[in-house]
Amino acid sequence: MKFLKFLIVGIIFGIILVKSEAVSWYRIYEMFRFQSFHMYGIIGTAIASGVLFLQLAKKGFIKNIHGQKIAVPKKDRGFIRYIIGGTIFGLGWALIGACPGPMYILLGTGVFSMLIVIAAALIGTFLYGILKNKLPH
Repeated sequence: MKFLKFLIVGIIFGIILVKSEAVSWYRIYEMFRFQSFHMYGIIGTAIASGVLFLQLAKKGFIKNIHGQKIAVPKKDRGFIRYIIGGTIFGLGWALIGACPGPMYILLGTGVFSMLIVIAAALIGTFLYGILKNKLPH
């Protein structure tokens, strides 16, 4: 029962992503070919609301589920790592047609080929865990 609220929020979020066509392969294809503003509008709205809520959390207006202030650590690493990581993420997104969260949503909508993608993502995560200490961070 403790995690029921998270399940409900996840289901609602999944319905919103499906209804807004954010998990549609065709919308993602249009985005990567610069043929439609649809996905850029969704991503831009997510960024704007993320910045707003992060600033509210930093000022103490938003608390975590335990009522404590949310601590946001400072990032002092180089910018180039985000460019490289974002490029790898974007290439995977373009190749598969889904990013990590929507993989499960698409599976829930009956796109069973996502089982292959989810298995590959889990294997990749496992391999990263093994190689983490040998990689430059």
